[in-house]
Amino acid sequence: MGGGVRHSRGCGPVCQLLGVGSARPHHFPRHPGGLGKGWLEGLASCSAGTGLSAPSVSSSARVRVVSSVQAVLATGSGIVIMRSCGDVITGRHWLAREYVWFLIPYMIYDSYAMYLCEWYRTRDQNPGRSVTLRSFLSQNRLMITHHVVILVVLVPVAQKFRGDLGDFFVGCIFTAELSTPFVSLGRILIQQKQQHTLLYKVNGILTLATFFSCRILLFPFMYWSYGQQQGLSLFQVPSNIPFFCNVANAFLIAPQIYWFALLCRKAARLFGSPQAKKDG
Repeated sequence: MGGGVRHSRGCGPVCQLLGVGSARPHHFPRHPGGLGKGWLEGLASCSAGTGLSAPSVSSSARVRVVSSVQAVLATGSGIVIMRSCGDVITGRHWLAREYVWFLIPYMIYDSYAMYLCEWYRTRDQNPGRSVTLRSFLSQNRLMITHHVVILVVLVPVAQKFRGDLGDFFVGCIFTAELSTPFVSLGRILIQQKQQHTLLYKVNGILTLATFFSCRILLFPFMYWSYGQQQGLSLFQVPSNIPFFCNVANAFLIAPQIYWFALLCRKAARLFGSPQAKKDG
């Protein structure tokens, strides 16, 4: 176990990143969005569930592709950053900063898309903009909170407060998006009433695997990586970083475990149902 100076090198900015690692919760379920009449029809499908018309399913599928493309780009960027940083504290890669500028407009787009989804769902009732907005904020408080945290906490930390340290951990955060394409595909298959197909089951397994790997194991992986750099074991890291970092991570991993439990419960119903056994 190294000396105290060695342990504290860059600990402040790095621990800020450890404290917001995987701050982005899983989109469960995802509320897609888009612009234009055809895409607005697709927005209605986010609440309609099954029984959608072919055009609505097609529109919904298109807007889910937006989320999947962003997820692929984020994951790819994260992998490139992580592989390029030989030192998890001082290693640098330009994508760690530049990709965040792409993430900002995506977060704004995603929030507006979710609002359009609520507006289109309730437009026949003509509730008024203020009522629609309150309903939207009430039903999506967790996702809106998440987007606000991304914009007002993660972005400033990633772009300014960490200085030139911690690109590796930014890359780790980006890879948390890996499970999003599988979630999007699952929702599309549900809309097309393909819940009992082999593709849906395989996709469900991949969703569980990627979620567990990139949203739960991500936390101990970042701790382990930091410990390897500082000559500490995984279990020594928590006592060698500021207490608030551990508290922040505890709050962040809690919803990830909750969402993973929901996914497991859904998978158990799928594989344990009589229909699933019959189709299997």
